[in-house]
Amino acid sequence: MNVLRSALLAIALGIVPQYALAQSTLGQGLDQSGAPTDLLAPLAPLGAQDLLLPDLGDTLTQPIPFAPAEPDASKLVVLEFSVILNAQMTGDTPAIASGVSWRVFGTQPGEDGELPLYATATGGSVTLSLPNGEYLVYGSYGRAGGTKRLKVVDQALSETLILNAGGLRLDAVVGDDQPIDADQVAFEISQEDNFGGLTVIMPSAQPNKIIRLSAGTYHIVSRYGFVNAIVRADMEVHAGKLTNATIRHKGAEATFKLVEHEGGEALANTSWTILTEGGDTLHQSVGAFPKIVLAEGTYTAVARHKDNTYARDFTIRPAINRDVEVRLQDLVIQTAEDKS
Repeated sequence: MNVLRSALLAIALGIVPQYALAQSTLGQGLDQSGAPTDLLAPLAPLGAQDLLLPDLGDTLTQPIPFAPAEPDASKLVVLEFSVILNAQMTGDTPAIASGVSWRVFGTQPGEDGELPLYATATGGSVTLSLPNGEYLVYGSYGRAGGTKRLKVVDQALSETLILNAGGLRLDAVVGDDQPIDADQVAFEISQEDNFGGLTVIMPSAQPNKIIRLSAGTYHIVSRYGFVNAIVRADMEVHAGKLTNATIRHKGAEATFKLVEHEGGEALANTSWTILTEGGDTLHQSVGAFPKIVLAEGTYTAVARHKDNTYARDFTIRPAINRDVEVRLQDLVIQTAEDKS
């Protein structure tokens, strides 16, 4: 009976013709002519109640849910595109060949509040590989620098940063163009800020070195000898040009000695104080032969030795180095023991 019901179900679903079903399931005997020996009577029409269909519910009308596997992040390929960066001092000058430092940042701060750094490079024209996104490109050339925003979208690109920069070379002389040794002079470079004050951008620039700066006005402080021989000047730096500036000092080097008599040997273990003409302390040192550079003017040298104090006035003239001898007869204060 179960076999018959299965066959009837197949017929109802249109899977096989009805005569093929009868032949395959019931035609068990054939005579010599090949005709079946146990034919059935014609089949009666089947009603819906006679079909043994499984209860499939709504599975035939609702899709089977599909859950894709999580992608393996280690196997994902992020496309990157070539970005060529160039820098020029002005829009009319050639691309800078070397010496440019490049840094590429993202535009959104990270958890630490800082912009993420994506790439760095050094040179003139550089090529970087970056994925799609927006970036801030910062290029610095010495003390000159500039920033540009760029956007990478599915293709390579080339960007040029105009730095609006120039060069400044400083030198110093004393007297009638007498050169000053490089280890005796230094330059402090400042620039006016938004509030009218001066901000130091280079505290100790060396002479005869090209300093790359953004175009603008700079305040220069030149120190000869690092005491009071100081000259101040304002310099203008022009974009795409080199400015050469020579600062003239009025000072000289003085060597101090405490001696028993003029031209005698210097006494060791002597403390020195140099006073201005108005009596202000300008410099202090200890030694038998201290050397200092002083600006043009009149001073007092005070020497202390074995609890005695000696003093002598002297004058500095531009570019005339001299020895300043303080003698024991220049006694100013004597200890009580010596007086007795």
